[in-house]
Amino acid sequence: MILFTGFPGFIGERLLPRLIELAPDPSFACLVQERFLETARQRIRAIEDRHRYARGRITLVVGDITRERLGLDAGAARRLQDSLTGAWHLAAVYDLAVSPEVGRRVNVEGTRHVLELLSGARRLDRLHYVSTAYVSGAATGVFRETDLDVGQSFKNHYEETKFLAEVEVARSGVPATIYRPAIVVGDSRTGETAKFDGPYFALTAIEKTPSPGLFLRIGSGRHPVHIVPVDFVVAAMARPAALANHPGRTYHLTDPAPLSTLEVTRLFARALGKRLGFVPVPMTVARALLSPGPVRRYFGMPLQTLDYFDHPCAYDATQATADLALLGVACPRFPDYVDRLVAFYRARRGEGRREAMA
Repeated sequence: MILFTGFPGFIGERLLPRLIELAPDPSFACLVQERFLETARQRIRAIEDRHRYARGRITLVVGDITRERLGLDAGAARRLQDSLTGAWHLAAVYDLAVSPEVGRRVNVEGTRHVLELLSGARRLDRLHYVSTAYVSGAATGVFRETDLDVGQSFKNHYEETKFLAEVEVARSGVPATIYRPAIVVGDSRTGETAKFDGPYFALTAIEKTPSPGLFLRIGSGRHPVHIVPVDFVVAAMARPAALANHPGRTYHLTDPAPLSTLEVTRLFARALGKRLGFVPVPMTVARALLSPGPVRRYFGMPLQTLDYFDHPCAYDATQATADLALLGVACPRFPDYVDRLVAFYRARRGEGRREAMA
């Protein structure tokens, strides 16, 4: 039995059937909050309808990572521990504006509760923990897969609480492989996504800007923006995990050749059919311009997003790139799929969530 948290989240509902396909023997116990139970049941039915091999291999366990023993009674927790051979922990609050209280309760304490339960699982082979590349916080220069605490500060409570959660994993002694995705967008083949956040905030702002017109270029515009499509992230986690000798490494799931923020913005504008000039402004001025509530609501862009338009940090993905190359997995180039992202956004922008439980 493999414990799986974070279903039915954006990545989780895509990753689960891929894991079942690549590992034909184990069953999966998805820990789901009661308020998401019916949604989870519907998603499982959809997975089983699409993938015959998934039938009968997914069970739902009502629980909550923010509670001790994951909200299970002592007997149920013990039975789960006795059956576990592996675990995937994806559940987290993904929200750049998350409060410190909520971020700590879900991301830090929730991870600690998962680790406490796994520490009593005698047959556990490995925990697969989904972190984020942004445990780097405000660090500049090159952030490596072997880096974690480099004395960095943090741009928001999301980054800080995910950093503290990864520290918990590192200290726990539970054998773990850690995945650090960058900013995850829709599927590179279809553009499909369940949430329009991150770069989609910029896309919304560009869409609402008159054409021809002017758009803000925050800072130099030369720093990289780290975007990866969800199908790459799923493949980059599922394929290595299927190996019998899967190593306990940390993988940066980032674009090894990221574009600059200005290049990404220009590609978005082109895909929307916009002709824009870019006006350079310092970060302080950009914050002042977007601070008034009516302006933020019109453009749909939270202030926390601005920090990612001008941050001089590069993510070294040497280990991930090398290991994934052996499995035939590589990150698609953003220019090759940006038109599909924008097409899906234009067709479905009124339906997507602005934030999600990852």
